[in-house]
Amino acid sequence: MSRPLPKPWIMGIAPYVPGRSTTDDGRTVAKLSSNENPLGTSPAARAAFAEAAGRLERYPDAGAAELREALAAKHGLDPARIIYGNGSDEVLHLAAGAFAGPGDEVIYVRYGFSVYDIAARRVGAVPVIARDTDYATDVDAILACVTDRTRIVYVANPNNPTGTYSTREEIARLHAELRPDILLVLDHAYAEYIVGDADDGGMALAERADNVLVTRTFSKMYGLAAERIGWGYAAAPIIEAMHRIRLPFSITIAGTAASIAALGDTGFVDHMRAHNAEWRRWFAGEIASLGNAGLRAVPSQANFVLVLFEAGPERRPQAAGRAGRLTAEAAYKGLMEAGYIVRWLPGQGLPHALRITIGTEKEMRGVVTALRAMVERAG
Repeated sequence: MSRPLPKPWIMGIAPYVPGRSTTDDGRTVAKLSSNENPLGTSPAARAAFAEAAGRLERYPDAGAAELREALAAKHGLDPARIIYGNGSDEVLHLAAGAFAGPGDEVIYVRYGFSVYDIAARRVGAVPVIARDTDYATDVDAILACVTDRTRIVYVANPNNPTGTYSTREEIARLHAELRPDILLVLDHAYAEYIVGDADDGGMALAERADNVLVTRTFSKMYGLAAERIGWGYAAAPIIEAMHRIRLPFSITIAGTAASIAALGDTGFVDHMRAHNAEWRRWFAGEIASLGNAGLRAVPSQANFVLVLFEAGPERRPQAAGRAGRLTAEAAYKGLMEAGYIVRWLPGQGLPHALRITIGTEKEMRGVVTALRAMVERAG
């Protein structure tokens, strides 16, 4: 050999592609591609961040004691059973690193979060993709994929990039029918955006079951994406195993301080949730009014909407398009030209779809105006 060679399963990984921030010609425009918080960050969190920035010469607390205590108090949890990491992405990777390896199988739903595939392949495990039902998680399809080699099942709820939501009954049935040696990972990155009394029961399952891990993040609702603070909750043996491979200083002093302050600013969270619900509902209604042009919004409980560009009532995906119909690719480029970057998803098997973050009122009205103009031109 003339050089070191990576493991073959590493070369099978398709690198994660983040949402774009600029246009093809370098312009900075409204970014609706990464599901960031359009209203920014809690003033309390910003103040705590600024104060903590005066301690840059110090390592952060490797045990994250203050953050764990704050999370435990907020959610009624045992702080000893909380793990933390560089965003919930790190926690998702820790789960795969601790509980899967070469030859094992990791299941996730088609149109699921792309990090699941990367986390599985990174440890040499085999990703197994369960079919969806109209872009939503199908419990029976997941169960049909289980074999003797299954070690982990990842379920995002609400799901990314579709925004769909699985009920408490569905999650309970999935858990009940999985073998006890299979780790069920419930990714709750968008749980704070759920309106009403809906609750998939994941945290309660993690409280009492030995094979459930729930992950959450401060990147979305709390507007702290830059600081990458995530966390998870599970039975003590699961957390202990994950801690063995966790980096010792993966979260920052300033990010931790901001996160703790953000937990206490319930007014900011309530305002953000109401804003998101209002404009998500409005945007879905506007897309529905364009249904005759082949556009459809997948029902969402997250801070984004997946817009499908379909060829007609038969709902065949329109990747290449046909005369008189607006395609997702054309809409993506047209919105970019109009000043809005959204997420086109051909790499995730969705060449006929755009994932559009719920932004400010001005941004959402601008996106709809631009889409209507494109539909009229295509027609």
